[in-house]
Amino acid sequence: MNPLRQLAELGQSLWVDNLQRSYITKGTLKKFIDEDGLKGLTSNPTIFQKAVSGSEDYQDLFDGAKGKGINGNDLYEKLAVRDVQGAADILTPVYQATKGQDGYASLEVSPRLALNTEGTLEEARRLWKTLARPNVMIKVPGTVQGLPAFEELTAEGINVNVTLLFSQERYKAIAEAYVSGLEKFAASGGDVSRVASVASFFISRIDAAVDKEIEKKLKAGATPEQQKALEGLSGKVAIANAKLAYRTFKQVFSGARWEALAKKGAKVQRVLWASTSTKSPKLRDVLYVEELIGKDTVNTMPPATIDAFRDHGKVRPSLEEDLPGAEATMRQLETAGISMKSVTDQLSTDGIRLFEESFDQLLSAVGEKLAKT
Repeated sequence: MNPLRQLAELGQSLWVDNLQRSYITKGTLKKFIDEDGLKGLTSNPTIFQKAVSGSEDYQDLFDGAKGKGINGNDLYEKLAVRDVQGAADILTPVYQATKGQDGYASLEVSPRLALNTEGTLEEARRLWKTLARPNVMIKVPGTVQGLPAFEELTAEGINVNVTLLFSQERYKAIAEAYVSGLEKFAASGGDVSRVASVASFFISRIDAAVDKEIEKKLKAGATPEQQKALEGLSGKVAIANAKLAYRTFKQVFSGARWEALAKKGAKVQRVLWASTSTKSPKLRDVLYVEELIGKDTVNTMPPATIDAFRDHGKVRPSLEEDLPGAEATMRQLETAGISMKSVTDQLSTDGIRLFEESFDQLLSAVGEKLAKT
């Protein structure tokens, strides 16, 4: 059996972390759904930048904009909205078959608004209204400023994909904000059964950042014992961090407070594993899929990781294995003098900057093509 399809048997949904026009026009997305059991899709500025720069898929929009005074930002939004709507339409049968649990396509608010609560709220509402599909999610960064925006959007019945989550503490705050948002929505007479959300918890970037810190300490000089301890942490921290975040997920979405919402049809905010392609050649290419399989989770994989897992992935209920080992890994990290808080704070800052840079490159690519049309 296709290993990708087996994930569903253990309660995990497969999404693809990619989108370009050909996914819709050439049947790529439909093929993923039919053959691999794909259930959703995520996009971001980097993905759109590559799609625009690396294909002629959008030439019709550029031709149509010629001489009409349309700027690069407006044209980007037009093409992004068209692609996400098209993906959502293809995913509609999945949305219907899963009663709104799956079948979503995501579109991100401008990365320039990551530290602006009111700006995020305004743009998220506008994009939600523009997309006009029940099976879309608006991506909002899980920054300090993004958190109240997310809670308010949930209270308004808008589906949100909270992105750029790295720390267990921030994840817990987001999960609790979702519960609070649903309670407000229910109190205002809203139907909580039609609200869905995912919390995008990033994986590979954590190991890449920790490995850099390990290298620094090794170069600075370490005893043989310290060297062994440091090298033993390489490639293990991201999975340990994710497993402990999932334990928090189970705690937040249980008990009397959550059960009151569940009785009204509320769906849990699933944890979505993002950045799941391995960055280090020393690691198995499907490691971040194999070690994070569990109920009420999503893994959004780039196409290359989907292909690799289809070819040689091994499926087992791995997510709750050896939690004491995960705790020990995090303790060993601190003992080794590497602060997880410093790592995750820096990753959050870097993540915003990288998405801003991609967004700028995307608008530049759109502007250049527009000028040449």
